[in-house]
Amino acid sequence: MHLGLIGLGKMGGNMRARVRAAGHEVVGYDRNLEVSDADDLAAMVQALPAPRVVWVMVPSGEPTRATIADLEPLLDSGDLVIDGGNSRWTDDTVNATLLDQRGIGYLDCGVSGGVWGKEYGYGLMVGGSPANVELAMPIFDALRPEGPRDEGFVHAGEVGAGHYTKMVHNGIEYGLMQAYAEGYELLAAKDLVTDVHGAFKAWTRGTVVRSWLLDLLVKALEEDPELERISGFTEDSGEGRWTVEEGIANAVPMPVISSALFARFASRQDDSPAMKAVSALRGQFGGHPTKAAQAGPSSGTGSTS
Repeated sequence: MHLGLIGLGKMGGNMRARVRAAGHEVVGYDRNLEVSDADDLAAMVQALPAPRVVWVMVPSGEPTRATIADLEPLLDSGDLVIDGGNSRWTDDTVNATLLDQRGIGYLDCGVSGGVWGKEYGYGLMVGGSPANVELAMPIFDALRPEGPRDEGFVHAGEVGAGHYTKMVHNGIEYGLMQAYAEGYELLAAKDLVTDVHGAFKAWTRGTVVRSWLLDLLVKALEEDPELERISGFTEDSGEGRWTVEEGIANAVPMPVISSALFARFASRQDDSPAMKAVSALRGQFGGHPTKAAQAGPSSGTGSTS
């Protein structure tokens, strides 16, 4: 099978290599022509036999919307576009409607696996029609992990369902990471425990908290036992916020994911305005001592907008 792949960064470049290793032909396009197989989008499309399948793997939001809009006049009825980035699920209906005007199919595909996906495969969550999913299935089979298809791939529902499922996946990821992080901090704070790294490594086999995320934390601690080489400043890419917003819209309590998201906000503050207010109140009602202020970032940093 032939695939056009737009965006050959960390994820896209590795995906190109994995699909090629499975025996398929990939024509990749990237604005960085040093890694690109085609000089421009038109050349990439012309190199593909019909019906064309084009996978978009560029940053979410306007870059993805603009890329799909640029593709639309280059493709023909019966072709298929797959958005494999971290787009917000509400964008999928807009993209699908644009392409459907000319008979071009659309799938949204949430992709999990990060930089390790080239070796181990990617978890895939797809939204769209069964016919379009069937057309792209050889590519999905090449990208997913080895083993039973339903242990690495799901046709989650209609257009938008793939990215919605990936959004929730990432929200869960926020909560899991925060739980491991809080456990790490408590173990590191207690003098009684002298081998924090060893404790986490022991949990990687036979315990109910074993996971790939735990394996990655063990790897990070092996490389930097005290995590001294990195800052605690932690960004969020948007999916955690969207998950919490959806929880509110659907009256679904999400205390763990919300707390994990807010912990990232707190990580960007050298001095919290909220805790300044608490300190001031303690001073006002109880005469408790306060500490002098130090300059530094407060709330409002790290917006994904």
